[in-house]
Amino acid sequence: MQLTRYTDYALRVLLYMGSIGTEQRATVADIADRYGIARNHLLKVVHKLGQLGYVRTIRGKGGGIELARHPTEISVGRVVRDMEARLHIIDCQEPPCPLHGACRLKGLLDEAAEAFLAVLDQHTLADVNHAPEQTLRLLRLPV
Repeated sequence: MQLTRYTDYALRVLLYMGSIGTEQRATVADIADRYGIARNHLLKVVHKLGQLGYVRTIRGKGGGIELARHPTEISVGRVVRDMEARLHIIDCQEPPCPLHGACRLKGLLDEAAEAFLAVLDQHTLADVNHAPEQTLRLLRLPV
């Protein structure tokens, strides 16, 4: 299974935000610069993360984005489910497969995808980012 770049960027934003702390704010431009990602792509991702309640956006002077939840409350599996438009590995309907109904491959692959997500459900943003100081150093941010 391969995640979309959209989900990858969402996880990167959350890792960044988890590293700087729940009391700190960042700008999309800062995050885009640190990861070498186009600002326009990241704007869409941050907008969606805001709609889903993972981050808050604050306008005006001193504004930016901040985590809306503590990293221990953000499930990696939930983020992936929320960001991925399509989690099914194959689609037997498009184009129509002549084996549809007689083949068990789709069921097997769907089961594997659920197992993948079940593993991610066991971990939070805090688990993934267990060494925020190291993340800050790697992103060339003050520790």
